[in-house]
Amino acid sequence: MLQLVNVGHKSLGDYASLAARGLMDEIRALAEPLAGKRVVHLSATAFGGGVAEILYTLVPLMQDAGLEVEWRIIRGADDFFNVTKTIHNALQGSPDGLTEAHEEIFHRYQELNARDFTDDYDFVIVHDPQPVGLIDHFPDSKAHWIWRGHIDFSTPNQDVLDFLLPSIGRYDATIFHLPEYAPRANGLPPAYIWPPAIDPLAPKNMALSAEDAAYIVDQFGIDVERPLLTQVSRFDPWKDPLGVIDAYRAVKKEVPEVQLALVGSMAHDDPEGWAYYNATVEYADGDPDIFILSNLNNVGSVEVNAFQVHSKVVIQKSIREGFGLTVSEALWKGRPTVAGRAGGIVVQIADGETGWLVDTAQDCAAACLEALRDPEEARARALRGKEHVRRHFLTPRLLRDWLNLFNRLAGNDTGVELATVVAE
Repeated sequence: MLQLVNVGHKSLGDYASLAARGLMDEIRALAEPLAGKRVVHLSATAFGGGVAEILYTLVPLMQDAGLEVEWRIIRGADDFFNVTKTIHNALQGSPDGLTEAHEEIFHRYQELNARDFTDDYDFVIVHDPQPVGLIDHFPDSKAHWIWRGHIDFSTPNQDVLDFLLPSIGRYDATIFHLPEYAPRANGLPPAYIWPPAIDPLAPKNMALSAEDAAYIVDQFGIDVERPLLTQVSRFDPWKDPLGVIDAYRAVKKEVPEVQLALVGSMAHDDPEGWAYYNATVEYADGDPDIFILSNLNNVGSVEVNAFQVHSKVVIQKSIREGFGLTVSEALWKGRPTVAGRAGGIVVQIADGETGWLVDTAQDCAAACLEALRDPEEARARALRGKEHVRRHFLTPRLLRDWLNLFNRLAGNDTGVELATVVAE
């Protein structure tokens, strides 16, 4: 059997005071006809990245709603994850494609994982490209198979996308963050559109006092009396940590006391991460006011929370971004947020209203300086952003979306119209 992830327990009742009005009643009504349905989530890793963070909350909340839900991890070695990282980058626009050897490795691991998977569920949810081909090995499955793409598919390397489309075409439904991510090709299932969400009660997002946050970041050498800029992301060229360093250097010319923290996580399905981590360290060039930290420095969820809470500005200078939940995390904490005009970030931040959207390192520096020089206006934007997150990007809303889709696929009429994109 594929590895089972232990997610613990969560109660929907704990979220009642945070959710939008009427949402909890809607969830209970949608869950009633699905009681006892068996659901499995399949993904590449149980830590590092937004998918894992979402599932640690979504799975136990689905369980609390009355469904029988599991989360299992596919198997893979470096040769497989090197290929899937190439696929990931290509789907976000990299020109590098797949060789015949790459394709053989990918198919071999799909078959290996299929041997360890028992197809006795009502709903099988496959996350991202790594396990997308498992469905090819279950042509007579009675389950409803759903593929959830979490990255920016708006300008894909078409050859690589075409390699995946035969598998995607076998699913009963697909889900994307934004309409422009859904592939336009014949023979594909309905594409449903909804954004991901953050867990406001998880250690990463729970209420943390300014004093506690300062105490925690002080342990990592941060001077808590001086302003701090922070980006929380994987070490990945699409997150542009080198551009963040350029922006910091421009800010430092005007505000010499400023510091920068680049806080990331190293995941086993991201072999490229180590190379880019080392490139980032080299680019920092020994600057004592640049702190490059990861889970290997004992930076966990509470520490990330503390860095975001303590920062004068939180940055997410992505060049490509599936969604970028770190933006919602920062806004939920009421922090001024400067982010790249990319992917799902643009539905989280209204430029000039709830934060800043930027295109270049120079733009990023100018926005950071504006926030540092006018903290009252920066705080007002952040608080408007927090309310936007409360209404649109918290986990109960995500659970509702899934329950709506399960009912749709099971033939239950909920009277709810789901946002879809029709393939052309």
